[in-house]
Amino acid sequence: MIAAVFDTNVLISGALSPHGPPGRLVDALVEGVVRAVVDDRIWDEYEEVFRRPSFSFPACDVDAFLAVLRARAVYAPMVPGRAHSQKLPDPDDAPFLECAAALGVPLVTGNPRHYPKSAAGDVEVLSPAAYWARLAGS
Repeated sequence: MIAAVFDTNVLISGALSPHGPPGRLVDALVEGVVRAVVDDRIWDEYEEVFRRPSFSFPACDVDAFLAVLRARAVYAPMVPGRAHSQKLPDPDDAPFLECAAALGVPLVTGNPRHYPKSAAGDVEVLSPAAYWARLAGS
């Protein structure tokens, strides 16, 4: 199984600009080439951010995308907070790191500075371009 945790910024970037690496990753998610690892906290953030009026995404498009994403998602078990997660600059990023650690998958983000090595530990933090290159090479 090819899977990763996708920071919300990657999905939003892909929806706004479908021709770059984030857009290709969104396509790969929709096509089932890769699966998103989520938990309820991540899912709630995806829902909330995609429905923000500031993005002006049509509700029917959001519903369709989230339905496909949910159907193909891998749900990470709820795990107690990692000690490293407490070292994150923004505690709201902890679910992404915790899910990646729980299933041993990469964390794909457009903001790698949000996940410093001191907090990420053994979780591989990749840019969308680096993860896309990995997928394209497999």
